Amino acid sequence: MTVPAHAQPAPAAGAVATHVSASQQREASHFWTASRLRSARDVTTAPRAHAGAAAPEGTAGAPVSVPPVTGPAAADRAATAARPAASAPTAWTGGGLISTTAGKVFFQNNSGGTFACTATVANSDNKSIVLTAGHCVVNASTGEVYHNWVFIPGYNNGNRPYGTFTATDLFHDDQYVSTGGNANYDFAFAKVGQVGGRTLVDTVGAEGIAFNSPTGQDVHSFGYGGSAAEGSGERLNHCEGTEFADTGRAGSTMWGIDCVQSGGSSGGGFLSNFDTSTGGGYLVGNISVSAGSNEYHPYLGNEALSLYQRAGA
Repeated sequence: MTVPAHAQPAPAAGAVATHVSASQQREASHFWTASRLRSARDVTTAPRAHAGAAAPEGTAGAPVSVPPVTGPAAADRAATAARPAASAPTAWTGGGLISTTAGKVFFQNNSGGTFACTATVANSDNKSIVLTAGHCVVNASTGEVYHNWVFIPGYNNGNRPYGTFTATDLFHDDQYVSTGGNANYDFAFAKVGQVGGRTLVDTVGAEGIAFNSPTGQDVHSFGYGGSAAEGSGERLNHCEGTEFADTGRAGSTMWGIDCVQSGGSSGGGFLSNFDTSTGGGYLVGNISVSAGSNEYHPYLGNEALSLYQRAGA
């Protein structure tokens, strides 16, 4: 069922919102020089073996989806013909909406370390949010929310074709921290400001997003993996496959595919109903954990829906 982004969520765990002041936003905008972008460390995916607590009963509800929207930038980067299946990370050269809505995240922790992840623009009422991993927003062990947080859509080889969007608010699920990093809750949203007087979605478009969606779907994942084979974090890469349940971690509600992207891809989008001719689809999760040749995403249920609706209002 497709419903407006502002539909009321079912009961869910609490969302934690961290506001970024105007002065902090200005600091973040000036902080990320070209040299700092290059020196940021790629965040590794979390280990699948984290025990954590089992997900509570009743976290799934009625399916809710919000459709993608094509922005003016995506129209200038039309997708090419369908690509062959990618069971190992390959450079995404297909263009289309995903080439403008996927981008790199950069942030700093309290110790001064600088880091890089991936995020994807999700359609919302405020036209200003991205989906990423919880571990790209908050330290699950300490509750520290990262700062100097920015999103660069369409990032490629240090280029910022659509500008740098600074976070105004960061949102994570409180269970991610209270469980010490249970990957079932390793999702987060960031609300970002405008660039040149235009919202993020009005600039680059947005992918759709789906909650409480069917499992075992054919999905495509996108990220900025940091390995040499993946372009050392300087290009967007692509995997695809049919989801299977994560049976290797007690209490897991995650789903994965037989393909794995390296550090820096954390937070990158898993999309269902992905159209290779347009580059558009529906976000059903984000790259979170890996094991062997598989990568996994948290299931976007009622907790994620509640968080999304708070971030996107």
